[in-house]
Amino acid sequence: MSTSKTIAKNTLFLYFRMFLVMGVTLYMSRIVLDQLGVTDYGIYSLVGGIVAMFGFLNSSMSSATQRYLSFDLGKKDEKRLQKTFSATLSIHIVIAILILLVAETLGLWYVNYKVVLPPDRLFAANVVYQFSVLTALVGIIQVPYDSLIIAYEKMNIYAYISLVEVGLKLGLVFLLVIYGGDKLIAYAIMMFLVSLIIRIAYQIYCRKNYAASKFKFEYDKTYFKELISYSGWNLFGGIASVSRSQGINIVLNLFFGTVVNAAYGLTLQVQSAVNQFVTNFQKAVNPQIIKTYSEGNLAQMHKLIIQSSKFSFLLMMLLVAPILFNTEFILNIWLKEPPEYTVVFVQLSLLGVLIDCISGPLIVAVQATGKIMRYQIIIGSLIILTLPLSVLWIYYGGDPKTVFYAILLINILSFIFRLFFLKVLLNLNILYFLKILIFRMLSVSFIVYGFFILLDQFNIASGWINIMFSILTTVTFVLIIGLSKSDYVLLRTFIKK
Repeated sequence: MSTSKTIAKNTLFLYFRMFLVMGVTLYMSRIVLDQLGVTDYGIYSLVGGIVAMFGFLNSSMSSATQRYLSFDLGKKDEKRLQKTFSATLSIHIVIAILILLVAETLGLWYVNYKVVLPPDRLFAANVVYQFSVLTALVGIIQVPYDSLIIAYEKMNIYAYISLVEVGLKLGLVFLLVIYGGDKLIAYAIMMFLVSLIIRIAYQIYCRKNYAASKFKFEYDKTYFKELISYSGWNLFGGIASVSRSQGINIVLNLFFGTVVNAAYGLTLQVQSAVNQFVTNFQKAVNPQIIKTYSEGNLAQMHKLIIQSSKFSFLLMMLLVAPILFNTEFILNIWLKEPPEYTVVFVQLSLLGVLIDCISGPLIVAVQATGKIMRYQIIIGSLIILTLPLSVLWIYYGGDPKTVFYAILLINILSFIFRLFFLKVLLNLNILYFLKILIFRMLSVSFIVYGFFILLDQFNIASGWINIMFSILTTVTFVLIIGLSKSDYVLLRTFIKK
């Protein structure tokens, strides 16, 4: 199957999965917020976030797993592929044990002595914490199986298993509504059970379809050292991501309390759902970027990087622009009474998503080379600066939304440095990249923004009519200004396939 046809097919499967999961996730958030209340929802968001902080080891290994499995497939080396899978699974088991130890010592101490919690919810928070730890451990062991499916580009499996996941989560919501006990505890337990069932489903599929997934422990000191070294440099990226998402969550709790945590937690859910719109497209392209590098086809790799960055932004623009200019109306429909700061949090986070979405292919391209030491030190250090910068601004009188100003600033700086690394490592033509991408990106952004400002000033429409008008306007300008003639040819080919 050709590269473009594979990408087209996998993208369709991933978008089917995305809309399914996004719809259920947003519906669940509304019901869960209503059932738990703002305080308990904030507790779940905060305590679950602390567990995620200990997942930075896992996140660093997960990108290494994906890179090496895709690289081996590009080389068509089945023996090496099984060796890589077994080695990465062994390392993930060790990571799970390490995270369990840290979570049950440092993490447990932090929850009980440092987190600002209502005294009568301390027991519930501890139960939530324990089941969040178990959920995290299940996710850690699942990574090599997920990575293997992605490396083989069998994205339809995600769509099929998502049907099961969606059904289970909908059942979870209905059980929560009728349950008469402590709903916060019940929700944490049920979320763990869902994650466990899905984990088993992925493992069964891999065992039946991929010989490489049959675990065979073989200690190769040199190869383990190579994997761990690569993951070690990726560690900065994991720490940086945690610092920006969950570290800020803790800062907001210390300065403003659990109500702001609820607003931040809901914002992260919106951000995650919106990110899926582009992540699914990039997930279909990423294995091809790595494989073209392993084959030595840099010209095709450059083409994939530029085109996927451009389409990532335009796809994100289609979704983000209508939400940005109708945020309050959408949140009121979704949540009935959104917590304070939710509207402005969502708007600022979506601006950050727009800037950051074009970096996805750049990150994968750098990782494909395996030369990530300087990249991770510089980019990781930059992103980690988000946390002290946020604390500084809040300390000198900033309100909760200032944390998003820090995120926006760091996103822009990180993008600039990523381009520099691609020039050095892959000889990417930066001027050509900027000409193809930035000019059209800024043109679409300013014209759509100006049109929406006029729409708001003259109060031409409101409510659902305004949303529909916003969608039609964004689609029109993206098609007219955002796409070139060659893009139209590519788009027609994509649709036919």
